[in-house]
Amino acid sequence: MLLPGDVIVGISEKENDDRYFFGTSFKSELQSHFGRLQRRINNDGKIWVTIKREGNKLVKLRAFMVSYRSSRFLRRYTIRTASNDRQFAVLGDLNLDQCSELQEMSRKVVSLDTRGFNRKGVKYEWKEKVNTYLPDPRSTVISSILFMPLADEQNVDATTARSMAWFSAAVSSGAPLVFVNIQTEQIVNYDKYRPYYGKQRNYNPIETITAIRLWFLPGVAEVLIVLKPEPGETRVGIDIRRTEEGFVCINSVTTGSAAYRAGIERLEKEASETGNLVVISRIEGKSVLTSTVSSTDAGLVHCCDIAELKATIAAVLDEVDEINLHVMGWPSSKSHSNIAVAPPTISNTVSTLMTTTNSI
Repeated sequence: MLLPGDVIVGISEKENDDRYFFGTSFKSELQSHFGRLQRRINNDGKIWVTIKREGNKLVKLRAFMVSYRSSRFLRRYTIRTASNDRQFAVLGDLNLDQCSELQEMSRKVVSLDTRGFNRKGVKYEWKEKVNTYLPDPRSTVISSILFMPLADEQNVDATTARSMAWFSAAVSSGAPLVFVNIQTEQIVNYDKYRPYYGKQRNYNPIETITAIRLWFLPGVAEVLIVLKPEPGETRVGIDIRRTEEGFVCINSVTTGSAAYRAGIERLEKEASETGNLVVISRIEGKSVLTSTVSSTDAGLVHCCDIAELKATIAAVLDEVDEINLHVMGWPSSKSHSNIAVAPPTISNTVSTLMTTTNSI
């Protein structure tokens, strides 16, 4: 359509017939061309208008010539856009700078219009979707671990290298993690300013340190295992250990126990054959994964206390008759053979686990 700032350089009766093309220079000359065309074309007033915009770009548009009386004895003509019978051009004699200014205003308006359609709010059943599409409505699917920089790490590359070493070691030990992303995160260094808190009431620490957050999926899928102890059973029948990277894994299963009946022994044997571990990701919807690596005490890995996990399961058994356990699935798992995503395995060697065994 015609836009403000368009410079009319010609009008013609037919699109590809230059015999009826009239060059224009001034508004008065254009009015004369309109008058001659009006006497030769049909009553519908269809014409072709050649305009110049954005420098020397020429555009030919179809339009309609419309007549009106500017006074009692004087007839004038203007142009109506073919696609909108309510859009009429206001003709005038402008210099090049004035036309360029109007074209710039038009370009901004057109750019806004081409960003997309109007948006409207649509109601979404969040609660229903969460209950339907998450493995457990109380937990997210993706996990992360935050690496705080050590005292001798002067740049982010050193912390990044340490985080990737942790990830590679975890995968090498048999944890079926899937890498998602890694990013920097600004953390306020409260430890440095802690001695001053009691001296300045309104003290606000502003120094920050750059930490690394590593995002990963706990396996190619999280497998739900429901443990249902029979009357008289006080334990679910699994021995758990913790890897050096802080993951809790199932080491053995007691024959005839709730865990045995749930099929964990079969998963444990299959995991051993493929060089993987049966890693617990959540118990009753609560994550048991490693969350933070501190900057003090030689970079301690903060992970769940196995003794507390044992007490939690025992407490749950006193209240309900079953326990929901989620473990990390691996690509070669027979129960998830349709999953094609593979974790970035570094090697199939299994790292040495802690020597203590905790039976639950």
